[in-house]
Amino acid sequence: MSQNNVIAWSKDYFLKLSDFKADSNPATFEDSHSAIKYSYIWTINSEGIGDEIKFFIENIVLTTEFYPMLSWIRQSQEVALLLKHEQGHFDLAELLKPKITRHLEDAFFGKKFSTRGQNQEQQKQYARESSSLMIANEMEKWEKYLFDERQEYDGQTNYGQILEKQQKFDDMFKKLRL
Repeated sequence: MSQNNVIAWSKDYFLKLSDFKADSNPATFEDSHSAIKYSYIWTINSEGIGDEIKFFIENIVLTTEFYPMLSWIRQSQEVALLLKHEQGHFDLAELLKPKITRHLEDAFFGKKFSTRGQNQEQQKQYARESSSLMIANEMEKWEKYLFDERQEYDGQTNYGQILEKQQKFDDMFKKLRL
């Protein structure tokens, strides 16, 4: 996606109403929806062991991203409350990022993986492909975890309507901006 279609989480940026570009869904009871995911990059290295190339994954970096074209807020009297609650979804994803990064590091760092291919050049190419698939499979689990945590956040705060609960989350999120 182009830069205009993705907003990377930043401690200096707060979501605005204009960041929610999708049309609201009249069939849902929610008054808002934020599309938030992690993008990731990594370094792949390899070493030859005999005739075989073994690859290893290093430097996995996650970025928390908000997708304006898939996010919406229904116009209502409580737009400010909804906007703050949706910022909370973005902040929650950022808050979980270190835990997810640690788990990815545990799954891959220090491990060497075999790959297929008839020569070293093919093996290096397949190593890139295999590492991408391995990380994508692992990230699928963590995207589910993020979804579950977001559901819990919505449930505990009743979509931002239980102000005391929302404030507890907001206080936790403030630590991200220090």
